[in-house]
Amino acid sequence: MPQPDVVIVGAGAAGLALAHELCAPTDGTPVSVVLVDAPPGPLRPPPRTWCFWEPDGGAYDDVLSASWERLRVTGPDGAETVTCPAPFRYKMLRSDVFESLVQRRLSKSANLRRVEATVTGVGDEPGGGGRVVARDARGERILLHGRYIFDSRPPTRLPAARTTLLQHFTGWFVEADRPVFDPATADLMDFRTPQPSHGLSFGYVLPLGPRSALVEYTEFSRNVLDAQGYEGALRHYTGAVLGIGTHRVTAAERGVIPMTDGRFPLRVGNSVFRIGTAGGATRPSTGYTFAAVQRQTRTIAAQLRGGGRLRVAPAYGAWQRALDAVMLRALDSGRVDGAEFFSGLFRTVPGERLLRFLDGTSHRYEDVLVGLRTPVAPMLRTVVELPFRPKRRAPVGAPSPLFNPPPHPFQTPPDQEKSEP
Repeated sequence: MPQPDVVIVGAGAAGLALAHELCAPTDGTPVSVVLVDAPPGPLRPPPRTWCFWEPDGGAYDDVLSASWERLRVTGPDGAETVTCPAPFRYKMLRSDVFESLVQRRLSKSANLRRVEATVTGVGDEPGGGGRVVARDARGERILLHGRYIFDSRPPTRLPAARTTLLQHFTGWFVEADRPVFDPATADLMDFRTPQPSHGLSFGYVLPLGPRSALVEYTEFSRNVLDAQGYEGALRHYTGAVLGIGTHRVTAAERGVIPMTDGRFPLRVGNSVFRIGTAGGATRPSTGYTFAAVQRQTRTIAAQLRGGGRLRVAPAYGAWQRALDAVMLRALDSGRVDGAEFFSGLFRTVPGERLLRFLDGTSHRYEDVLVGLRTPVAPMLRTVVELPFRPKRRAPVGAPSPLFNPPPHPFQTPPDQEKSEP
């Protein structure tokens, strides 16, 4: 096979999305693609849930696990704010379903070749283009060349930053003995959880039916919990807060998402780019990634099919990154109470405008209007302080929580776990 136009490293959300966009039927210039996927094992992440908001009629509507027209945020005092952010719906997509859908579509493409191997190196070729060094299941060396290389593997080290927090969570898929969930309403943030001494915590409930839901405990803080910490928090939330009664836990998921004002480099060589979280597609102030990945990969694919010069732009502009830096520092410093901050935004800002703000697609004047609904004095103090704070990088060799999450919080298989209030 001749040298491909593109080599994509990693078949997660970003890698599959880019391959799907490049191989979709089009009137533009055909693009040949090699997609390198890790072999089964620890380098492949377990199935997980992606959530995002968009109007009806999205590309993956036929395979969604669920979607909701109403969102609810509950303050620490129990006060509820319910919003219907039309035309947006909050959508839930399982990673294994997304992967199966994209793989079926890719199997019909004559421009794609898939390689299963462990990548050991990515870089530029001296004569132009890029190369990927990998080893197959037999341990034999593989060398792949392409005009462009797109590396979608998660970052092994976070960039230098003024503020770095982690959004870390564990969720249970639960089935209750009685109907306790509202299938039309997703609980985006429920702050009736005990708040940590630093950062914030909240519950997150995505109903799949009257008796079933994904229930998560989430923290924004500097350090992850141990397995017992997540399990205790979830038992308290499902029992003392939600009061769902006797229920069965059928599956679990967990994750760690970086929330940092450090900049992830998009371009790491003349022909080598990073995409996904490693390419800055995660919104620092929220942790949402999936929608930005779709925008990022659509733009890249359109440029490559157009035959022009490739210009990979950041998923979020300098203005959005500055807003995120202020919010993260205000939260990390304790100048704003996180639970009151987010509760107040949902209480005072129209739902559609707030979701566009959180997604980084709002207009500048709308951002200003949202900013006026925040604690103005603490935020202005943070704006003045930020330029004088140095950026710090994690020590070389320090373990990354993104690759060393806490062990699974179950001592027995999930489908045998029983809970009562």
